Amino acid sequence: MGILSGLGGFKVTFKQMAEPRVTRQYPEEKRPKPPRFHGRHVLNRYPDGMEKCIGCELCAGVCPARCIYVRGADNDPEAPVSPGERFGFVYEINYLRCIHCDLCVEACPTEAITESKMFEFSFTSREDAIYTKAELVVDEEGHPRRTPFEDWRDEDEEDTSGWVRATASSGDPNFEGVAGWSGELGHGVRLPERGQSDISEDEMTAMFPLREILADRIARKIGGKVW
Repeated sequence: MGILSGLGGFKVTFKQMAEPRVTRQYPEEKRPKPPRFHGRHVLNRYPDGMEKCIGCELCAGVCPARCIYVRGADNDPEAPVSPGERFGFVYEINYLRCIHCDLCVEACPTEAITESKMFEFSFTSREDAIYTKAELVVDEEGHPRRTPFEDWRDEDEEDTSGWVRATASSGDPNFEGVAGWSGELGHGVRLPERGQSDISEDEMTAMFPLREILADRIARKIGGKVW
């Protein structure tokens, strides 16, 4: 009886042995990250290669951790860095302070700063933890610059503007399916995020904006109910 009771205690163990394994061989194998994941920042360019940052310092002003330092400078009319009158001459992020709250992304008026999905990086000195424009601005093909102490995967740079696209136009679902931001070098105009309203997927297309769908439904409103 005692032996049988002891074996009964292994019932859960034996049952779990037959279940599929969920353990991943990290870091060789990584779990997929959600579209709005907050990782290491990037500074984007327009499709023509010009930098989006205009040195307005709004990102630095809104940062609760005070980890961003920006200084703007006037553009050279003969060789401008950005389309505006000014550009980000100095741009630094101290990742020993950054809490990845994404408020800098929300505050940026030109969608210059966004976050990738890469968050696994370590430093051997405090100087390495302070990223400058040399590391933050995307390269000539629109891809994030990768440093030796970062563990990048190709999918980590996908949808780097996902948070901007999800909160565009203050999150108003009337703008779902409508792109309201500029294109990015190497990516063009990214597709809008879906799923904020009860409109079915097949109705949300670039040729048939959600605003028109809602207007049509309101026009067909009968007796306080939309048919």
